[in-house]
Amino acid sequence: MAHENFTQVIEFILTGVSERPDLQIPLFFVFLVIYGLTVTGNLSIITLTSVDSRLQTPMYFFLRHLAIINLGNSTVIAPKMLINFLVKKHTTSFYECATQLGMFLVFIVAEIFILAVMAYDRYVAICNPLLYMAVVSRRICFLLVSLTYLYSFSTAIVASSSVFSMSYCSSNVINHFYCDIVPLIALSCSDTSFPETVVFVSASTNLVFSIITVVASYLNIVLSILRIHSSEGRKRAFSTCASHMTAVSVFYGTLLFMYLQPQTNHSMGADKMASVFYTLVIPMLNPMIYSLRNKDVKAALKRFLISLCCSFKLM
Repeated sequence: MAHENFTQVIEFILTGVSERPDLQIPLFFVFLVIYGLTVTGNLSIITLTSVDSRLQTPMYFFLRHLAIINLGNSTVIAPKMLINFLVKKHTTSFYECATQLGMFLVFIVAEIFILAVMAYDRYVAICNPLLYMAVVSRRICFLLVSLTYLYSFSTAIVASSSVFSMSYCSSNVINHFYCDIVPLIALSCSDTSFPETVVFVSASTNLVFSIITVVASYLNIVLSILRIHSSEGRKRAFSTCASHMTAVSVFYGTLLFMYLQPQTNHSMGADKMASVFYTLVIPMLNPMIYSLRNKDVKAALKRFLISLCCSFKLM
C-alpha cells in the first residue's frame, strides 16, 4: 500500500461539554463549584485519616487512598476543562493530550481496584472479625495499595502508548472535554485494530475482576448479616459497609451504563454526561458519602476543628 502525503497532527482541539457560547460562563461556575467541593472534601478525608489517631485502621487507610485517587482523577480533568470555558481556542498539544490520557487511566484503573480492595476489607471485617487484624495487617494494606498503583501505572502506559502509536493525520477535533480513548481512536488514520484490542482486553479484565470481587464480597457480607440474630447487631454490621456499597453502586453503575450501551443507541452526548459523572461528580460525592454516614469521620472532623481553634487562640 503506497504511503500518502499527510500532515502529522501536533495538537488537538477539544469540543468541550457544550459548544454553545452562551453556556460557557454558566458551565464554568458550575464546574468550578464541583471542583472546589471535590478538592475540599477529599483533602479533608486525607487530612483526617492521616492525623486522627482513632482513624488509623485498614478501612480508613484505604479510604485515604480512595480520596487521593479521586482528587488526582478530578485534577487531571478539571483545570484544563475550566480554562477551556474561558478561552476561544480549546487546543491541547499532542504530548499534553498523551499525558492527560495516561494520568486519567492511572487514576480510573486505581479507583476500580481500590473499591474492590475496600469491599474485601469489609468482607473480612464482618465475616471474619476475629482474624481481621491478622488478615488485613498493616503490611497487607501497604501491599494491596502498592499493587493497585503499580498495576494502574502499567495499564496506563500500555493503553496510552498503543493509542498514541497510531497516526493522526486528518481531523484533530476531539469530540470530548478531555483526551479519552474512544474519540482519539476515532480520529486515527491508521489501523486501529491493535489499540482497540488492547483497550478492550484491559477494560474487560479490569471490570470483570473487580466486579466479581465486589459482588462475591457483598454476597458473603449479606449472608453473614442475615445470620446475626439481633436486629441491633444486623443494623451495626450493615452500617459499617453502607457507605462503601453506595459509592460502589454509583461508580460501577455509571461505568456499566457507559460501556454496555448497544452501539445503535450509543451517543457521544450520553458518553460526555457519563464521563462528567465519573471524572468530576463522583469524586465530589465520595467524601460526602463517607463522612455524612460515618460517625467516626464526623467525630474526627469535630476534634480536628476544636484542635485547630485552640491552636489559633494560643497564637
